[in-house]
Amino acid sequence: MTFPTKTGTLKVPGAKIYYEAQGSGPLLLLIAGGPTDAGVFAELSHFLADRYTVVAYDPRGNSRSPFDGKPEALQLDVHGDDAARLIEALGDGPAFVMGNSGGAQIGLNLAARHPEKVRALVAHEPPCLMLLPDPSEALAGNKEIHDTYQREGVEAAMQKFMAMAGLDEHGEDEEQQAPPPPEALETFERINGNMDYFLAHGLMPLSLYQPEIETLRTGKPDVIVGVGEQTVGEIANRTGVALAEKLGTQPMQFPGDHGGYGPHAEAFAKTLHAAFAQA
Repeated sequence: MTFPTKTGTLKVPGAKIYYEAQGSGPLLLLIAGGPTDAGVFAELSHFLADRYTVVAYDPRGNSRSPFDGKPEALQLDVHGDDAARLIEALGDGPAFVMGNSGGAQIGLNLAARHPEKVRALVAHEPPCLMLLPDPSEALAGNKEIHDTYQREGVEAAMQKFMAMAGLDEHGEDEEQQAPPPPEALETFERINGNMDYFLAHGLMPLSLYQPEIETLRTGKPDVIVGVGEQTVGEIANRTGVALAEKLGTQPMQFPGDHGGYGPHAEAFAKTLHAAFAQA
């Protein structure tokens, strides 16, 4: 069954947030990470819309969610507040939330600072480097990526970023895919347009973010840490495992790699629904 997609914007302090909503049922907020936007969740939303009102949005500074003025450095508290305002505006009570990568960090901030807005959070591979036993090497790597961007530009910096994150090692799934539809190409173009903002203003604040562990350990709301089946040993998997350990929980395996919600959308949706059902 196909559900129509409704689009809209929500005015928040300092920015305007673009969102897409489809389906019916309890609100499920999907939070994109890094330079990505709502478009990366198109397939996943399709497989969830029969059970949830699925809302995906462009985080401020990305794509169709512009700042009112000049770009500002990414602040997790501000992004957490944006997510809380979306839930308040579009939902009827607390929402289920799934964030990927930097979007998982936004979800962690939201759950810690606005627990009344969240039924349960799935934080899928949040790259919280500060939770590693020794984050110095990873932090130095991200600083080198940032410095490379300043010296040589987006392309050189992103090559380093993809190699460090292990995202250049999962081409097999992509090779088995049919040619992408026009909507996916449009999403790709928007994400490319976000790279300057991400590298200049987003990468280092996300690298240094430390979740409020003691607050999150209360279990209100439930926080489920997701890790990719194909990312064992990679940095975002390791930070996810480290977060689960500090929360006193076990990480939940999700299909695919760091972006498994795309090529494995149907299986990812089933696992996500199971995670919420057990919360």
